[in-house]
Amino acid sequence: MEPLALAVPGGTVSGTFWPATGTGAADFAVVWVHGFGSFRGGEKAAALRAECAARGWAFLSFDFRGHGRSSGKMHELRAGTLLTDLQAVRIFLAGRGVSRLGLVGSSMGGFASAWFTLAHAESIAGCVFLAPAFGFLQRRWDRLTPEEREQWRLTDRLRFKNEWVETELGYGLVEDRDRFRPNDLAAKWEKPLLIFHGLTDDIVPVEDSLAFLRNATYPGVELRVFKDGDHRLTAYKDEIAAETCRFFARLTTPAPPGDLS
Repeated sequence: MEPLALAVPGGTVSGTFWPATGTGAADFAVVWVHGFGSFRGGEKAAALRAECAARGWAFLSFDFRGHGRSSGKMHELRAGTLLTDLQAVRIFLAGRGVSRLGLVGSSMGGFASAWFTLAHAESIAGCVFLAPAFGFLQRRWDRLTPEEREQWRLTDRLRFKNEWVETELGYGLVEDRDRFRPNDLAAKWEKPLLIFHGLTDDIVPVEDSLAFLRNATYPGVELRVFKDGDHRLTAYKDEIAAETCRFFARLTTPAPPGDLS
């Protein structure tokens, strides 16, 4: 295990890296990308790390700025900074000889991982998303009245609270929302993707993943729905971790000689 402090503009991204063992592919790593208000060390990340260790794969988890042990505040959160933090992770892994990444993004982490994949497709073997918040920016805007939007713009402060986090968000979070439209993302998607979603998710509705599945022209997109699954999907962490690694194994393991399947 190697603790990380990766330099990014105006701060640092904190993370932890577990290198591949002798049995794993040296050029491949799984990266856990956490959700809004979360951090790198949750139960789902731990279950996934254990599965990767069993296969000898390198694994990296990190905290976005404003989260966990990374620098910054939630008020400074922007779509652009999420992508910059992921780029710092990619550069670090490239320096360790890792040229293929498997991104596993939860909620906001799915949003960030998806848009990062569009920009760096050559480095991504495939993605797995858990309740991906494809409409992360637009939904936050749509839930406000015109008066609340104007107040947010004038004060640069919006109070946000749910059962996991209470914070203030800056207006800059939604200023570039037109650059990150879910339909545009689906239309441009060209990487193998496995999505897990819960039917009872009251934070990110399963309809968001269904819409992505319908709108994506790329055929290699699969959606698995847990009938009693909530937003966090913690009850299914072991199953998700196992299926995630099986998915990546199909993408990263060369076919045997003479196999034409």
